[in-house]
Amino acid sequence: MLTKTKQNKQLFDKFAAITERHEMAKLFGQSPIGVPFDEILSPTRARCAGREIVLVGTNNYLGLTFNENVRQSMIKSVETHGSATTGSRQANGTYSDHARMEKELRDFFEMESAIVFTTGYQTNLGAISALASGEDHILIDADSHACIYDACRLTDAATHRFRHNDPENLEKRLKRLPDTGGRLVVVEGMYSMFGDVAPLAEMVEVAHANNAMIFVDEAHSVGCFGENGRGIAEAQGVLRDVDFISGTFSKSFASIGGFCVSKHPEFESVRLTSRAYMFTASGAPANVAAARAALKELKAAPELRDSLWTMSNRLHDGLSKMGYDLCAPASPVIAVRRPDEATAVAEWNKLFEQGVYVNLAVPPATPSGTSLLRLSVSAAHTEEEIDQVLKAFSSLS
Repeated sequence: MLTKTKQNKQLFDKFAAITERHEMAKLFGQSPIGVPFDEILSPTRARCAGREIVLVGTNNYLGLTFNENVRQSMIKSVETHGSATTGSRQANGTYSDHARMEKELRDFFEMESAIVFTTGYQTNLGAISALASGEDHILIDADSHACIYDACRLTDAATHRFRHNDPENLEKRLKRLPDTGGRLVVVEGMYSMFGDVAPLAEMVEVAHANNAMIFVDEAHSVGCFGENGRGIAEAQGVLRDVDFISGTFSKSFASIGGFCVSKHPEFESVRLTSRAYMFTASGAPANVAAARAALKELKAAPELRDSLWTMSNRLHDGLSKMGYDLCAPASPVIAVRRPDEATAVAEWNKLFEQGVYVNLAVPPATPSGTSLLRLSVSAAHTEEEIDQVLKAFSSLS
């Protein structure tokens, strides 16, 4: 019989390699994993490790986390409803704001159905795994987010990957499928690591021509793209053609939570079949209230998107002129490709020492084993802050 010590060691053995990589990263200075911020001063500034820093890695695209209407809505909700629902949506966890948010999302996207989930990750997990099962087929872009891959693991439907942003490869894979079962194509609007955008209009055409529905994760693109901020589907003129759109409250909506909308009224059945929806506590009322207020700001202030794109273009152009290898054209996510992981970690620390916080993105979290310094721009950034970021990058060479 194995001793308790031996048993525990066996459980932890699989973590040895990644733990060693993390310890090596710390040799360069500040650990880039889970940096503790002492105080958040604004959407773009924080105090951390004794210094004030510019935040260029928060996904706070519209800069609404300190918006007065958003904050006051959250405070009022806590005073009215308390801190949490302590129950699932199917039990006691559907409050008035959950229902109102779903109606407002239906109206905003001009869809027939909307379901609010507790987190963005859970949204894809719950919606995709409920929609496809048995003899169905799910076709996912190879660069899909982890939650999309995990959703596929939760279902017994067959999963097929196609080459990133490649409609022709998608069509080839669709044509190889048997006639039995349903078909669900899953892509993202803007991909979170590289900041590149899907050729969505072509994807929709290919999917529907081959008897498939299409599911678009617009987590990073709602609020940023489209005349009304409704994402890549709106920007490319196919909003009415997409079958399902998922999103999150943790980016442009300045809160926590997630949602999925659909042009199909039958999508409401997911409430009765999705385990990730049925068996977890609903989002805190205050978080939903904040997201509702953020949606109102998003609709009322298109100048936020204008500012976001002005700052994104300024940062992208500046880094390009310095000769940095950028992964995609200008977007709210700007990914700087680095030659290897050690270089990326060392440069992340140098930027931090100069008062600039970016995201470090290294394998296995990145496509194709790429090491990145990942920046996300906010509408709240000023020209002076963008120039401070550029000055810090100029010192790396």
